Amino acid sequence: MLIDTHTHLDDARYNDDREAMIARAREAGVEAFLTIGCDLATSHAAVRLADRYPFVYASIGVHPHEVKHIGDGWYDEFRQLAPQKNVVAYGEIGLDYHYNHSSPKEQRDRFREQVQLARELKLPVIIHTREAQEDTITILREEKASEIGGVFHCFSGDAWLAKDALDLGFYLSFSGILTFPNATMVRDIAKNTPLDRVLIETDCPYLTPVPYRGKRNEPAYVSQVAQQLASIHNLPLDDVAEQTSTNAKRLFRIV
Repeated sequence: MLIDTHTHLDDARYNDDREAMIARAREAGVEAFLTIGCDLATSHAAVRLADRYPFVYASIGVHPHEVKHIGDGWYDEFRQLAPQKNVVAYGEIGLDYHYNHSSPKEQRDRFREQVQLARELKLPVIIHTREAQEDTITILREEKASEIGGVFHCFSGDAWLAKDALDLGFYLSFSGILTFPNATMVRDIAKNTPLDRVLIETDCPYLTPVPYRGKRNEPAYVSQVAQQLASIHNLPLDDVAEQTSTNAKRLFRIV
């Protein structure tokens, strides 16, 4: 059985077939999903989906693209959402200097605030980082994020980022990128990461894996990520599925 640790099940691209999409994933062996908040509205949507399906879990938080929109009362609303039983993480949060939809300084300030809030709420953090490796690690260290733990989602960084993340006690999560023909560096990092520190995800509807490139991504395709990881480690698929699911249950404290 597999756990897709990063989905966007509330995305409008699923509005016409969300039930069928979830059913396909369950038939493909996905036993649980984590659906991700990227701002206040999507955090509420994630919690509603987790309330509706007992095998769906939610994260809450504000993506670095969206932190410029954080308003009065947002953090208090997250405090109200956090105690619900299927809320298991805070994120995705972090820094993205590629697009800079929010200014770098605002991203850094809000990232610090959100790590502090995650520590207050005792939730592990889900980290998004792009072209911001040094600042991401510095803030996580200074804000003592290792006390709550977390995961670098959709890992596509270099070996130095992998080492820094693992040294903080974090997990690395690999997505469909692992199956891309030109993703040699990511596969090398996956091969050298201890399997007890690895998660798998789709980040659906984005980053569709081979052989489904060009189609909308969905959680059923997390099996392709697991198969690629098994091939990299020269292990049976069942072993990789069991280990990555155990890791997810440990980090997010789900049964």
